[in-house]
Amino acid sequence: MAYQHQSGDNDDSKNRRLYNPYQDLQVPIQTLYKLPTSPEFLFQEESVAQRRSWGENLTYYTGIGYLSGAVVGAGKGFVDGVKASEPGDTMKLRINRILNGSGHTGRKFGNRAGIIGLVYAGMESGMVAVRDTDDVINSVVAGLGTGAFYRAAAGLRSAAVAGVIGGVVVGLGVTGKQALKRYVPI
Repeated sequence: MAYQHQSGDNDDSKNRRLYNPYQDLQVPIQTLYKLPTSPEFLFQEESVAQRRSWGENLTYYTGIGYLSGAVVGAGKGFVDGVKASEPGDTMKLRINRILNGSGHTGRKFGNRAGIIGLVYAGMESGMVAVRDTDDVINSVVAGLGTGAFYRAAAGLRSAAVAGVIGGVVVGLGVTGKQALKRYVPI
C-alpha cells in the first residue's frame, strides 16, 4: 500500500512517503497522501527521551496489571468452581459454578492488580520528575512506596513488609530485565 517516492531535492520530501489508501481496490481514485517516514513529536525534547511518558506508563502498567490479575484470578476461580461442584450436580449447574467463580475471582484479582499498577506508575513517574533522571533507583523506590501505600490501611507492620516485598520484586524484575538484555541476543 505504501511506497517510497524519491523525487525532488526538498528536505521535507526526503522524510515523507506517498500513500494511496485505495491502491488495492479497483476504483479510479488517485488520492495520494504524503506521510512522514519517521516519528513526529510536538516538542523537540520528546524526541530525545528514551522512555514512555507518564500517561503512557500509567495506561501501560494499569492495563497490564488488570489483564494479568484477571487471567490469574479467572484461573483460580475456575479451579475453585471445579472443586465446589458436587457429585449430584447437573452439567448446567457445574458450568454455572465455574463461570461464576471465574468471573468473581477474576474481577477481584484484576482490580487489585490494576490499582497496584496505577499506583506504581504514578510513583515511578513522580520519582522521575523529582529526581530528573531515569534509573533503577526510581523503579525500586516506586515499588517500595507502592507496596507500603497499598497495605497502609492494614497497619504499620503490614505496610512495611509490603513495601519491602514491593521493592524486592521490582529490583528483581529490573535485574532480570537487564540480564536478559545482556545475555539473550534478540
